[in-house]
Amino acid sequence: MADPSSYRPKPGQIPDSPGVYKFRDEHRRVIYVGKAKSLRPRLSSYFQDLANLHPRTRTMVTTAASVEWTVVGTEVEALQLEYSWIKEFDPRFNVKYRDDKSYPSLAVTLNEEFPRVQVMRGPKKKGVRYFGPYGHAWAIRETVDLMLRVFPVRTCSAGVFKRSAQIGRPCLLGYIGKCSAPCVGRVTPEEHRELAEEFCDFMAGRTGAYIRRIEQDMHRAAEEMEYEKAARLRDDIEALKRALEKNAIVFNDATDADLIAVAEDELEAAVQIFHVRGGRVRGQRGWVTDKVEAVDTAGLVEHALQQLYGEEKGDAVPKEVLVPALPEEALAVTQWLAGRRGSQVSLRIPQRGDKKDLMATVQRNAQQALVLHKTKRASDLTTRSRALEEIAEALALDSAPLRIECYDISHLQGDDVVASMVVFEDGLARKSEYRRFQIKSFEGQDDVRSMHEVITRRFRRYLQDKEKTGEWTEEQTADAVEEDGRPKRFAYPPQLVVVDGGRPQVAAAERALDELGIDDVAVCGLAKRLEEVWLPDDEDPVVLPRSSEGLYLLQRVRDEAHRFAITYQRAKRAKRFKSSPLDSVAGLGETRKQALIKHFGSVKKLKQATIEEICEVPGIGRKTAETVAVALAQAAPAAPAVNTATGEIMEDNGDGTDE
Repeated sequence: MADPSSYRPKPGQIPDSPGVYKFRDEHRRVIYVGKAKSLRPRLSSYFQDLANLHPRTRTMVTTAASVEWTVVGTEVEALQLEYSWIKEFDPRFNVKYRDDKSYPSLAVTLNEEFPRVQVMRGPKKKGVRYFGPYGHAWAIRETVDLMLRVFPVRTCSAGVFKRSAQIGRPCLLGYIGKCSAPCVGRVTPEEHRELAEEFCDFMAGRTGAYIRRIEQDMHRAAEEMEYEKAARLRDDIEALKRALEKNAIVFNDATDADLIAVAEDELEAAVQIFHVRGGRVRGQRGWVTDKVEAVDTAGLVEHALQQLYGEEKGDAVPKEVLVPALPEEALAVTQWLAGRRGSQVSLRIPQRGDKKDLMATVQRNAQQALVLHKTKRASDLTTRSRALEEIAEALALDSAPLRIECYDISHLQGDDVVASMVVFEDGLARKSEYRRFQIKSFEGQDDVRSMHEVITRRFRRYLQDKEKTGEWTEEQTADAVEEDGRPKRFAYPPQLVVVDGGRPQVAAAERALDELGIDDVAVCGLAKRLEEVWLPDDEDPVVLPRSSEGLYLLQRVRDEAHRFAITYQRAKRAKRFKSSPLDSVAGLGETRKQALIKHFGSVKKLKQATIEEICEVPGIGRKTAETVAVALAQAAPAAPAVNTATGEIMEDNGDGTDE
């Protein structure tokens, strides 16, 4: 635990300007990011008597080892920079909302020649128009199914579209009138794009005028005694009305607004958002978060606004945002939202009428989401805590191992030997910290020697970073981060190292740590045969009960390391099998490789070609031809192919095919 006075800035050193600040721990990891209208009073507030600080703030400042800041011109710039840093560094003491599910959206790919309507999840793509998000994918499909009758836009995948174009016959939707079949030329690209844009207009809320236009066409067809056409238009109107009924009208004035509500307790908070477009609820989503910093409702709202609109532009930011409490710097947040939208945005608390009533509904949803989340998480959090405590007790550790690293060796009969390192923090996988190794010091199969090499390399890097970040000068600590400001990859030590294997592997890992002088990291091994836990220098293994949560966590860590290692090993082997002597030719790209193979038919025939013949290939000059000829001449001959059914040795072309 650090003393905040040890890194407190000198009096007068902090500027009295808007800015963003970062607290870092002893390993130079960013643990908290904040912004301030004036940096001097805000940062000074962190260095008062610890007894006067909020418990969460007290934990943060005693975990930190340094503080730094960046001065900006305006509060809006501070808001944007704070959002960027939180996204980049993922600080452990900042409120970070996490989706309780991946919400699907209705997407129209206007960036394609023939736009497609489909369900999409995940990050938004440029050139794609999104509607939603929706609570369930089936709700999107029901809506789309109704609307395809009126707007027969393409919904098929690229493969189906290409296949239909090749055979000159549309898919089933084209036959039943739910696709205009642009794949076979029934409509031009321009006509199909117009259909897609009308679909988007209808989904965006411009519904009344379109339905009135169809009604006029229906009446005109009836007057002209085109009764079949009139009946079809009547059915189209009913289909559109059924689609609209799935989104209840909440405002009669075609309001575009997002309503945000927060439910919280001392430890956690849940946020619910209703997206209202054209007076109808078009989508809903929710987040939950741990309150790891001292933050009130206004602060939670500000964080939610940053996450909700930080990557959005244009109409994705509505004209009106209704919240339960205004952020501390409401004017700056409003200006930031207006900048994202490109026009004025109203940020306010609803006081009366329909908007206040709908906000109460959103608030009830947030409260129910928090209750449901706590019900689900209570068991999980308790289980993980019990598992870590059981591991600490079984291995005689001083405290629960909050960071566990596990290593596994993978190879195929001594070839392509690789190793994996997976990281679990607080009992959960932290995939951004995973690492892969290639065994470099020797060739062949020796798991014990491989384990010694991997542990040595990993912790030698840790010692190098520690030497630059420890109790040394500020000039040296700057070397502990990469050029982009991120901490170096092996800067954080684990409390427990787990190796996949028994006594030999554990002994190799312990020997590697001893040689490096590291004595504050515990080591154990988990043997697959009987799931025994081996400790260094112990003759007998530790046998955890089969029902032990600690054993289950160790198994999950070990299995994840095995999965990560074997995935890398298989990818490496596949790459080797696909390799060609041409891969070693400097400056020879994939296009020219393919041109050479296409021209000569195989690598074997290319080997037999003269430099003049190679120069005849388009794009190949004499110098490149000479380099190719030398590389092929030096390449080792491939092993002969064998027919496994007959044992016959077959002549190979050098590219994996036989003549």
